[in-house]
Amino acid sequence: MNQLTLSLQFGKLADAALHRAALPRHKVAKWIRHALQDDAEITVRIVDAEEGQALNRDYRQKDYATNVLTFDYTQEPIVTADLVLCAPVVAKEAKEQNKTLEEHYAHLLVHGTLHAQGWDHDEDEDTQVMELRESEILARLGFDNPY
Repeated sequence: MNQLTLSLQFGKLADAALHRAALPRHKVAKWIRHALQDDAEITVRIVDAEEGQALNRDYRQKDYATNVLTFDYTQEPIVTADLVLCAPVVAKEAKEQNKTLEEHYAHLLVHGTLHAQGWDHDEDEDTQVMELRESEILARLGFDNPY
């Protein structure tokens, strides 16, 4: 198993207890480690809609809050990245997809960790390969196929 230095941060959230309960540190570390191919230093920050929208607008020029943003800094010799997850968007999507909050967070953390290592889904073929990889990782973790 790869080495992981993890910083888990929670911004100002109206329902912080709900999100903290779905994201115990040991589970977050386990989910990320399963998606890693190398050692890593990763910060996971859970934010409200306002912070999520500001980051998406400032860095991606998209003026809305999205579920996960990956800021990847290095891939070698270790992966360094920030994964920013927008709590209200994640909660809304989990409900719409009939998933638990934990299941959806696990999926998005695996997804973001793959992005931090250079995986992408800009092309149809890349999307299929990345989704298959996510599904394999999540199955090893005991989760259903998220797609």
